[in-house]
Amino acid sequence: MARPRKFEEQDVLRDVRDQFWAAGYAATSLDDLTRASGLGKGSLYGAFGDKHKLFMRTLDDYVTDSCAGLRQNLEGSERAVDGLRDFVLAGASSLRQGCYLANSTTELAATDPEVAARARQAYEDIVELVAAAVKRAQREGDLPVGVESTAFARMLQTAQQGLVYIGRSGLPAEQLARVAQDLADKLLRP
Repeated sequence: MARPRKFEEQDVLRDVRDQFWAAGYAATSLDDLTRASGLGKGSLYGAFGDKHKLFMRTLDDYVTDSCAGLRQNLEGSERAVDGLRDFVLAGASSLRQGCYLANSTTELAATDPEVAARARQAYEDIVELVAAAVKRAQREGDLPVGVESTAFARMLQTAQQGLVYIGRSGLPAEQLARVAQDLADKLLRP
């Protein structure tokens, strides 16, 4: 008979994700994962599978949570353009840590088809959420009606992810925040 689990799955996944996030997939060893999770090798792999399956689970959870948060921020903003502005400005907030999805994509998408497919789907999900906010901003009169919403959403996403990437370089936070503000001001005016 199997022993009952004596750990909170979401806590373990968060701790393991943080280890992958800090060191990257390739540089994270099984010993790192057991240390981060507090579980033995057998318990860790018995509950979550091998390193790759565990990583994909953390990536999926991150994407799910991030998209839910983005949806809430975009739909909950009083005016859609304010939510879009917050989306762009958020790119300047991650600094050296970067975005888990962006870091994972950069490290693995060229060699791991499963990561590449998940990243493509995640970015498309983000574009869909942002495009819906663009349409709302157009209805509210804050963005030109002639702008194609999906293309504009991709542009905003590219700007936001560019800020994330540059933030990883060590650009001072104040300078990155000014760049983000300039981008938001230029891209999101009627």
